[in-house]
Order: sequence, then structure tokens, then C-alpha cells
Amino acid sequence: MRTSTRTSTRIAGVLTGLALALGGAALAAPAAHADVTACINQVERELQGGEAPDSIRMACYVGLTGDHEQCVSGLTASGVTNGTAVTACRVAPQ
Repeated sequence: MRTSTRTSTRIAGVLTGLALALGGAALAAPAAHADVTACINQVERELQGGEAPDSIRMACYVGLTGDHEQCVSGLTASGVTNGTAVTACRVAPQ
């Protein structure tokens, strides 16, 4: 019976940790979305009203993870000028 008590305790601990992690992710999600949105908005200003394609949205998401170089290269590969890409990627991880 001692093993089942330890197993139950471990499962409860894992479930508690998972609930806390998911709860934390839910609380962080709105802020993360706003950061990606700021990056996309910066690019859309250059596009003068055009909606950013998925490739730009993905590059901005990469910028959110902190990979500035990959964000810039993804945006420039999608036709965004280097200056706008640098600025947009700079606002992504804030």
C-alpha cells in the first residue's frame, strides 16, 4: 500500500503543477498576443492598410520567442524592408 500512496501523491503533484502551468499560460497569453500584434501592426503600416500574410505573422511569433535575427530574416524574406523588420521584431518580445 505504501507504493500506491506515493504514486497517488506524485500524480496529485503532477496534476497540480500542470494546472499551475496552464493557468500561468492563460494569464500570459493576452500579453503575448499583444506583443505579436504590435509586431504585425508595425509591418502592416508599411503595407499601408494591407493585412499581413501568415508568413509575417509567423516571423513576428518567432520574434516573440526572442530570436530577433530569425524574426528579421523571416520578415525581409516576406518582402518587408529591413528597417521595418528590425523595428517590428524589436517590439515583439516586450
